[in-house]
Amino acid sequence: MLDPHLAWLENEAIFILREAMAQAQRPVLLFSGGKDSTVLAHLAVRAFHPAPPPVPLLHVDSTWEFNDLLAFRDRFAREHRFELLVHVNEQGRAHGMNPFDHGDDYTTTMRTDALKQALDAGSYDVIFGGARRDEEKSRAKERVFSLRERGHAWNPRQQRPEFWSVYNTRLCRGQSLRVYPLSNWTELDIWRYALLRNIALAPLYFAASRPVVERDGALLVVDDPERMRFLRGEVPTNRHVRFRTLGCWPVTGAVESNAADLAAVTAETMTSRLSEREGRLGDRDSGGGLERQKREGYF
Repeated sequence: MLDPHLAWLENEAIFILREAMAQAQRPVLLFSGGKDSTVLAHLAVRAFHPAPPPVPLLHVDSTWEFNDLLAFRDRFAREHRFELLVHVNEQGRAHGMNPFDHGDDYTTTMRTDALKQALDAGSYDVIFGGARRDEEKSRAKERVFSLRERGHAWNPRQQRPEFWSVYNTRLCRGQSLRVYPLSNWTELDIWRYALLRNIALAPLYFAASRPVVERDGALLVVDDPERMRFLRGEVPTNRHVRFRTLGCWPVTGAVESNAADLAAVTAETMTSRLSEREGRLGDRDSGGGLERQKREGYF
């Protein structure tokens, strides 16, 4: 049973989902397989039960996803009766874009440009995402209903007021809405909600023995030995690790942990003093940071 705080957050998220769906012509829900998008997809199931979810899942595949995450993504969509759409920037793949050689350009090509390609191809007007305001400072500037201009550009100075949870969903030609029903949730809220609702999450969030190398202070799991670029002297060793956040495996650091189930992870999160995005190496090297990427159309 949910406590009053989580029950309020659940009711608010379901209200936002229904409010946005009532106005949408071509809705889509971005699904990375991470904990936030998984909880959001579960809320969509609850919001429209017993009918199948009326919104497809869209996964932007960077081609450097964790294998366990891809398996979880496919299983989740099948079990919950979602239509699953997967998009890859084929031009970027053909040019061999990768996080080892291309850094920020890789993120732009395989994440930002790929997302915009998929949204344009589907002519989506309402795009649901699992972003939370507590994750990162640029996300704290987001409205629940985030207006995007032609070309998916985001201008934080031109967002609409949302007093008393009244949302303006009107769109002009070329505009779209990014809708964040989890805006007011925290990382701990996500874990507690998953625990109390018994939501299955990607296995990477739970501690297990995995082959890792230590690089720049981060523990990188060697998910694909054939594609891993080992530095001189690097030899993978098995360590008990898990992830707090999931991204492309060559640039996402794990944390040492023995938390192997939802209860243990929730307890561990309550005592952590580090940001969950500390493990994202891409955040450290992104120049203008996530805000610049978001202005260009990144989710």
